[in-house]
Amino acid sequence: MSRYDEGLTAPKTLTDRETDLLLRTTGERRGGFRDHLLISMALGTALREHELVALNMGDVFDDAGVPRRRVPLKVFKRSNEDHDLQQVLLNETVRSKLARFRGWKSRAGESLAADAPLFVSRKHGRLSTRQVRRLIHVWQDRAGVEADLSFHGMRHTSISRLYRDKKCIKAVARFARHASTRSSERYTHISDQELAAAVERLPC
Repeated sequence: MSRYDEGLTAPKTLTDRETDLLLRTTGERRGGFRDHLLISMALGTALREHELVALNMGDVFDDAGVPRRRVPLKVFKRSNEDHDLQQVLLNETVRSKLARFRGWKSRAGESLAADAPLFVSRKHGRLSTRQVRRLIHVWQDRAGVEADLSFHGMRHTSISRLYRDKKCIKAVARFARHASTRSSERYTHISDQELAAAVERLPC
């Protein structure tokens, strides 16, 4: 099998139920809103963990403290140097959560300066990718999610859901910030869940 064929293997993703469980659990737990926003942004933007932790307050909020609609990235996958692809759109749900998070940071006495990190650790430093990878496993366990996915699985889930909704490989490539649609083709695989639902609808 060629490396290209291997790349077309359907990625592991969260089901809709597992996604809802994870978001609900992080959102309801005291002290879990930072992680809730982190996961919500991953699901809403398909950003990788190192791209998320590199975000500063000024990247996502304008001078008036309003969440931005479009976020240009300063840190991204090195294999893709097309800077035109390195920006993400924030939907209304994510922007609303960012506004809440800014208020929470203000009350907690965290810096709102443009060059301050968006996601801060309990020791008041920038959250690390290692911490992000660990927290996703903690929250999956607390939420009772059976799928043991890495944080990168949030990206796979996000891109797969977009393809399921749009059925447009070009839209997927742009959303995932792939330089070529060839890299996006792995997300066109039908899931077991979708196949079972389609079989149930067969006229027999």
